[in-house]
Amino acid sequence: MRSELFDQANQENATAQRFSLHHRKTLRAVLGEPVLAAKGSMVAYQGQVTFEHKSAGSLGKMMRRLVTSEDTPLMTVAGQGEVFFADTAKDVFLVHLEGDALSVNGTALLAMDATLEYDVHRVKGAGMMSGGMFNTLVQGHGTVALTSDGQPLILDCSQAPTYVDINAAVCWSAGLVPQVVSSMNMRSMLRGGTGEAFQYAFQGPGFVVVQPSEGPVVPPHSHGSAG
Repeated sequence: MRSELFDQANQENATAQRFSLHHRKTLRAVLGEPVLAAKGSMVAYQGQVTFEHKSAGSLGKMMRRLVTSEDTPLMTVAGQGEVFFADTAKDVFLVHLEGDALSVNGTALLAMDATLEYDVHRVKGAGMMSGGMFNTLVQGHGTVALTSDGQPLILDCSQAPTYVDINAAVCWSAGLVPQVVSSMNMRSMLRGGTGEAFQYAFQGPGFVVVQPSEGPVVPPHSHGSAG
């Protein structure tokens, strides 16, 4: 049997590394210690592997997860073998934490070492109209895998005030405290708006990673009426 499908570039990477990338679209995790991953992100695995719902932990964490749709539900992946994770063919990149921390947009979190600590925080200024934005603070020693819908852009927030669409922000320095701001005004709203209603405002020493996408577009639809 012959096909370009079987090119070497499509073959599994033979490596013993804990986390590695394949085509930048797929994350490969070698188990031993458990891995935390976004629910539904597993696309394949080899070996003896189990998947269990990851509880929120403390009561405070549970309450915060109950009130936010931005928090990514996690599962614990354990056993012996290797597991492949992906999210709608988005680019995957690895961040190695060395006792430091990173703030992550929950939708960008793909997987991480189970030894890392994490908690959900509400973004300052987030209200009902802006969707009540939350982010996940990840810290400790270990690796976290994040997704970007396209090649990411890294902006230095120390040079000038930086504004990022709330759906385009992937992650940012833990020392930055973003605020939700609105560029809407009554005149614009009366004329149909601009589609750029809310942004994260960053300022200070640190960076923010931005993806060239604002997420999936839901096509307009109409509901038929019963006759």
